[in-house]
Amino acid sequence: MPSSVKRAFKYRFHPSDTQAAELSRTFGCVRKVYNLALEARSEAWRRQERVTYGQTSAMLTAWKKTTDLGFLSEVSSVPLQQALRHLQAAFVSFWEGRSRYPRFKSRKKSNDSAEFTRSAFKWCDGRLTLAKMSEPLDVVWSRPLPEGAAPSTVTVSRDAAGRWFVSLLCEDTPAPMPATTRAVGVDAGITSLVTLSTGEKITNPKHERRDRARLAKAQRHLARKEKGSRNREKARRKIARIHARIADRRRDFLHKLSTRLVRENQTLVIEDLTVRTMVKNHKLARAISDAAWTELRSMLEYKCAWYGRTLITVDRWFPSTKLCSHCGALAAHMPLHVRTWTCANCGTTHDRDENAAVNLLAAGLAVTVCGDGVRPQRRTPGRQSSVKQKPQRATAGIPGS
Repeated sequence: MPSSVKRAFKYRFHPSDTQAAELSRTFGCVRKVYNLALEARSEAWRRQERVTYGQTSAMLTAWKKTTDLGFLSEVSSVPLQQALRHLQAAFVSFWEGRSRYPRFKSRKKSNDSAEFTRSAFKWCDGRLTLAKMSEPLDVVWSRPLPEGAAPSTVTVSRDAAGRWFVSLLCEDTPAPMPATTRAVGVDAGITSLVTLSTGEKITNPKHERRDRARLAKAQRHLARKEKGSRNREKARRKIARIHARIADRRRDFLHKLSTRLVRENQTLVIEDLTVRTMVKNHKLARAISDAAWTELRSMLEYKCAWYGRTLITVDRWFPSTKLCSHCGALAAHMPLHVRTWTCANCGTTHDRDENAAVNLLAAGLAVTVCGDGVRPQRRTPGRQSSVKQKPQRATAGIPGS
């Protein structure tokens, strides 16, 4: 039975002029505090010193008392404190090697956002009122919140296209999915977004390519506008709306696909792709980015956790494409343009992607049964060495026969 999880529900809202002005000031103050604290911590870092969250909080109090930064007292203090907490979390991720060094927030390049905790908003009868505001937000309730749920955190944001969103973090118990024992291997691709071990291929919608001509035209218009002019801002906003449309359609498709895969299968096996390295191939970078494999994997991960499914990740070096799923022989070379190939050992003809999906499934099932991972075969089938693996991060292969 699925347990209770924290889940964010995101909605559009339309602020009044007064609310928009107040939120814009809050966004600016949040960005200012974050950058000031990052600058202070960076200077201390260069001196081989470490500044804690408590010290930056004391700095914030001092900044509010100065003449130049007195405007920080005009907005709610909670989003400012949350900005310092986010910076602390960014440094912790950096120290643990999970992310790069924190970067300064740009007024032009980053989406605006502010986080409010329970002390900074009022939730009553489905109406949300933020601190420093007299009227509730005009939220477009496109779907209901869980029955009896009360948000613990509210995040207000404005994207590059000028759209306003509010995200409510609530406790929720996902509805149970039908029981099943099916398992499937999922091979990611470009022409087919995913190929399943059952032989089914999901066509890649290629959302960015569908709007590429429209986007190029809007970008040409932007290039002709004078920098700093209002017409240039209008042209930039138009480009942002096109990008938002592409991202929304892509996200909607990936949500539907990932939900379907999780609903129909108890075990899913995917490959650990290094997308960051793959996009360095300039011929394929645009297509790989449009496919959004990383976003699909993220959705599969948290949906499997919600609904009690098992997600197994096979090591990136496992030769799923070059390995014959019939006899286990390993092909010498497999260029990208080869979509079907015939095994020199047993004569079986394989579809490239379907064969990879079948191999991934077999590798994942080997992990679930044995508890060990099997390293990729390098020369001949039959030689293998197994090593202990971390859960959900299996370095898997197919045992030789």
